[in-house]
Formats: sequence, structure tokens, C-alpha cells
Amino acid sequence: MTLAIRYAARSDVGLLREDNQDSAYAGPRLLAVADGLGGHAHGEVASAVAISTLAPLDGDSHGADLTGALEAAIRDANATLHQMVGEDPSLEGMGTTLTAMLWSGGRVGVAHIGDSRAYLLRDGDLYQITRDHTLVQKLVDEGRITMDEAAAHPRRSLLLRALDGRGEVELETSLREAKLGDRYLLCSDGLSAVVGADLLLRTLSTVPDPEQATCELIGVANRGGGPDNITCIVADVVESGTNPVPDRPVVVGAAANATRRAETPSEETPASRARDTPAGMTPTIDAEDGDEEDDFAAEEARPRRRRWPWRSA
Repeated sequence: MTLAIRYAARSDVGLLREDNQDSAYAGPRLLAVADGLGGHAHGEVASAVAISTLAPLDGDSHGADLTGALEAAIRDANATLHQMVGEDPSLEGMGTTLTAMLWSGGRVGVAHIGDSRAYLLRDGDLYQITRDHTLVQKLVDEGRITMDEAAAHPRRSLLLRALDGRGEVELETSLREAKLGDRYLLCSDGLSAVVGADLLLRTLSTVPDPEQATCELIGVANRGGGPDNITCIVADVVESGTNPVPDRPVVVGAAANATRRAETPSEETPASRARDTPAGMTPTIDAEDGDEEDDFAAEEARPRRRRWPWRSA
């Protein structure tokens, strides 16, 4: 039996943000969500660069090395960000999270950096299959705070890893086996930080169509206040040939918005070049048209924050 995926992707600006800095790509072999960081420092450029660099993987043959292919593409994206900042200092401080899955039949390579997440719904149970690269997650792992305390922690958005072109990429990768009937969710923290696991499980379990499920998840996040951009991909594992599956990629968020900008900058810069549509990408319409802990954070290797720490200070 040959497996395939039936997928949908959607992105929304949320209720409090003016711009959408999230980007996502969903295709027959590649799923990816990137949450741009840096605010004024063009987080939307960083997320679009990450997605455009990974997009060619959707059409390539990678044999057995799915995670190796993801790692190589993500390191290329990091090198591109480094070069762009060197050419255009206004981009200093930009970065992005990235969670990506590359498919080959029933095998799935997963690569992850930051706090965008991947979930698996299997046999009625929901599993988080990525681990957040945040200060609060590290504190939880070390037994210093509970999960309930982490959810309300004032520094829950402090990232320890991100794709920002500043150094070597610290990725987490894994290789998984998919099963017929599995459902996968990839999302930015605009969804996962607002909608609890119980509500995610209920929504994913009761809304059978992936397109409808993405709409419902974004609606739930907005009803919860919509404090951030919200991006999600829902993908069902089906039997190839017996179920209608899409054969064209879907691009949403900043990566899609960039292709619809009507104005052309008078001076070409790395930021303006990042607005061009990458080859092979088909844009679709976006839904949005304590003291001890301070000491601990200081010891971490270059922590990342959505609103950078030096600006907060």
C-alpha cells in the first residue's frame, strides 16, 4: 500500500498584530511552518526566505536521507539570512522559527528549531512530536517549574534557538514512520500558545476535512484573543489512488503576501529580493488579505526572543 497526504494550510494575522510575519508551505512531499521574529527587523523576510529555500525539496528525490536533505536546505537558508544582513544592515535582528516535515511514502523526516510545533493525532490520541526551544521548556525539563507554571510564565516567549544567520544552526531532527489514518498538525505559537491540547484534540478529531480543520483552528485561536499571527497546516495520511489528494503546493502568510505586493522598491536590496516568488511556489490567498531565572538566562548561549532582549532591557 502506497501512502500519500491530503493537506491544507492557512494563515491569519490575528486580532492584535498589524502584519503577518508567519509563512507556511504545504505540498505533496513537504510541509513547513516558519514564524518570523524581530518585529521591525523584518521577521516576515526571514520566514519567507526559510520557506522559499525549503520549497524545492517538494519536487526532489532524496532517497533514504530525508533528515539530511532538510538539514542541508535549512543551513542554506541560514547562510542566506547571514548574507542578507551583511548586505543590508536594516535586516539586523531578523530571524525565524522553522518546523518542517519531508515525506517519502510512509517515512517522514522532521526538522525543527524554535517553538513552532508539530503534533500527531493517532488512534484518538494527540502527541506533540517536537520540543520547544524556549527558556521555560528548559526549566520544565530540569524540574524547576511545572507545565502549568510554564504556560503563565512572563518569559515564556524567550527562545533559546532560532534561524537567524548569526551562527551554526542547532536543529533537532528525527525520522518517523507514518500510518494510514494519521493526522499531522504543524503550527506557529499563535495557535499552540492560545489553544490548549484538549481543544486541539477535540477539533482535530471532529472536523474531518483538512481545509475545514484549519479554518476552525484559526477561529478557535481568534476567539481566544488572537494575540499573535496564527498559521497551521493539517495533513491526513491516506492511501494513494483511492482518495483525492492535492498535487499543487499551497503557500500562505508572509511568503504568499510578498508575491502580491504591487509596489516595486526603487532600490534593490536583499529585503526587496526576498519578496520575489521562488520558483515552483504557488501562492494562495492568505486568511488575513524571578532572579534565579534571570541568572539562568544569562548563562544560556545567546537566547532569542521575539522582542529581542536588548530592546526589552
